[in-house]
Amino acid sequence: MTDVNATAPITVQGEDEDAQQSPAEPADGEVPPALVSFVIPCYNSADYLHRAVEPLLAAPEHVEIVLVNDGSRDATGEIVDRYAAAHPGTVRAVHRENGGHGAAMDSGISVARGTYVKVLDSDDWTDPLALGEYLRRLRDWVTSGEQPDVVITNYVYENEGRGSRRRVRYGSFIPEGRICTWDDLRRPRVGRYLLMHALTYRREVLRRSGVSFPPHTFYVDNLMAAIPLREVRTLAYLDIDLYRYYIGREDQSVQESVMLTRIDQQLRVNRLLVAALRSTEIADARHRRYLLHYATIVCSVSLTLTALAGTEESRRDRKDLLLYVKRTDPRVYKAFRRSPTGLLLSVPGRGGEMLVRSSYRIARKYIGFN
Repeated sequence: MTDVNATAPITVQGEDEDAQQSPAEPADGEVPPALVSFVIPCYNSADYLHRAVEPLLAAPEHVEIVLVNDGSRDATGEIVDRYAAAHPGTVRAVHRENGGHGAAMDSGISVARGTYVKVLDSDDWTDPLALGEYLRRLRDWVTSGEQPDVVITNYVYENEGRGSRRRVRYGSFIPEGRICTWDDLRRPRVGRYLLMHALTYRREVLRRSGVSFPPHTFYVDNLMAAIPLREVRTLAYLDIDLYRYYIGREDQSVQESVMLTRIDQQLRVNRLLVAALRSTEIADARHRRYLLHYATIVCSVSLTLTALAGTEESRRDRKDLLLYVKRTDPRVYKAFRRSPTGLLLSVPGRGGEMLVRSSYRIARKYIGFN
């Protein structure tokens, strides 16, 4: 990978070693590091990429926008290059062979230069007013020299199919507006956890965590939402609705019908998460408690999908996953079996599958998730 300056397009050929290397800091005369690097993986995003990019271009603070064209077959590559040419010093174009969402995130994160890094999916967007407040608060922390390892903000489900919005907030277990530690966090409610859309990591924390993503695999957001948190010591929560999470497209990866065709990928990510968590190495009890909580959520999603599939293969997958979790990290297994969803998902036989399906349909109807 040749990184000649901050604005020239970068081409990544496959999964070569250079693609994983972080570039040197800017030389004298180049644009200084941005407050935040927004990494936007793009695949066939020509119809809606503007919705993600335009609010960032109008931001009141200097941000870096890293657009990663993941081997798109439509006009996405040309649009990415046009943005980079029109906004030198702000937009960086990265072109790579198709490797999937995770590989695109890897490529974007590896060249990001901002103090903080936030991943924004190409069909999602940021609220302009919330973006201004978010950047102002980040600037205050950076200027004062007090930089939390992770900044947490709200996100809003923009559900096209239902014509509705649902806001996800975190004030119930994270103090708002100040830098805190894991000791300051309360126990999260059932079903409350930090998605990638809520998280902005300090770039050095991401690098130190060593997080990476398997190519051609969906649902790697689960890794981004957990593995770097192992390295987080300080957190800050801003009660602002920054991230707009678009759901409802029929081909979207989080649609139930699509997920059922990709159970193998969900299970792969589940195993990677459990293996990387290494809960016995996390000394702080509340830090460990949250990560175990998140691992139980991911296990619950995996096992719900196997119950919804209801095939002999999915039943074998269920047994294999539980055995893997028990052998790899017994603490995760114990936390899952003791959780409310774990108790539900542990009901044996076809009757257990029917119970899971009924519970899932009810929850989907009244909560509105995909």
